[in-house]
Amino acid sequence: MTGPHPAPDTIPWAAVPPELADVIRPMLTGVVDEIIAAVRAEVPEYDQPMEGEFGRLISEGSGAALRQFVDLLGHDTDLGDVSVYEEMGRAELRAGRTLDALQSAYRVGARVAWREVQRLGADVEPQTLYTLAEAIFAYIDRLAAASVAGFAQEQSAREGSVHARRHALVELLATSVALDADAVAHAAEQAAWPLPASLAVLAVQEHDVVSLARRLPEGTIGAALEPVAVFLVPDPEAPGRRRQLQRGLRGRRAVLGPTVAWEQAHHSARRALAGWPLHAEGRLGDDTLAVADDHLLALLVAGDERLARDLVDRRLAPLRAMPDGARRRAEETLLAWLDALGDVSAAADALHVHPQTVRYRLGGLRETFGDVLDDPVARLELQIALHAAGVIGD
Repeated sequence: MTGPHPAPDTIPWAAVPPELADVIRPMLTGVVDEIIAAVRAEVPEYDQPMEGEFGRLISEGSGAALRQFVDLLGHDTDLGDVSVYEEMGRAELRAGRTLDALQSAYRVGARVAWREVQRLGADVEPQTLYTLAEAIFAYIDRLAAASVAGFAQEQSAREGSVHARRHALVELLATSVALDADAVAHAAEQAAWPLPASLAVLAVQEHDVVSLARRLPEGTIGAALEPVAVFLVPDPEAPGRRRQLQRGLRGRRAVLGPTVAWEQAHHSARRALAGWPLHAEGRLGDDTLAVADDHLLALLVAGDERLARDLVDRRLAPLRAMPDGARRRAEETLLAWLDALGDVSAAADALHVHPQTVRYRLGGLRETFGDVLDDPVARLELQIALHAAGVIGD
């Protein structure tokens, strides 16, 4: 036979003399049988009856691979249809295996094919055999790459399906007041998510829900709902859970609703979502993770802002005529005194001033408010109004 053609950079079988295909083609049936026998003997995962999807793919894949390879010899043409090899990759995932067994099978097949082709040695120039060997192993690499792609496609489709089911489950639990226990159990089973004894809803601004869920405590699932994403966090009171949440959030602001049974998930969601706009504006403290139950007054005030503003306007009206600086000092002093239950020393400590300064300021406040400061209900309204002003702005 003549020597090899110049080898293209990416199509190694194009450098093999095309007439070699006619020599190899009659050998194919025997080579396919040898490959299947060797694979079953050397790859433990494939030592099973040649039946069902497994048997069909191995038989069809081996035969089709050899026939296509021989047809490509001497042609500057890349692989055509690789769907069989993509399907083999998908089948591995469906069978619960990694790609290790299939990759081993490809290597065994390449070795057996090369061993059989070497029998042509007496009739083929050495350089042509070397080129043929390179073509065989390059071709097998292409088939293996197709199987890797099929495996990845199946994995992506499966993950996408699970994600869609989990999204639906999160939306069901977080938004439904009346839940059908059987329907929830079925949805949870479809989403591969065991219903926890307790959970809390986390509200956070996030588009990549899947990635964030992976960083949060184990078992957390989420969905991008309007206006923010919500996550179901199982067993939120477990030791170290808050630290895990903060670590997973990586500086993002988030609000954690109260711990509830899964049947009451909508209550936790409602409170987390009510706190989200306040926390986004910095009204629930400096910690990136705000726990809703630590800010109940702020949430109560924000629940009816018009009512809260009317209370602020009514109770703080006597301070409106003061200059801004004097008014702020008066509000700070009054709030510190009310929060300290009238203890001047405690109020002074909170304000970092001398107790006599507090007494002096209180004298002016009594002149401003009159007997309001001696009325328990009025004092309570005044205290709430001062806190509300910090939430809604005055």
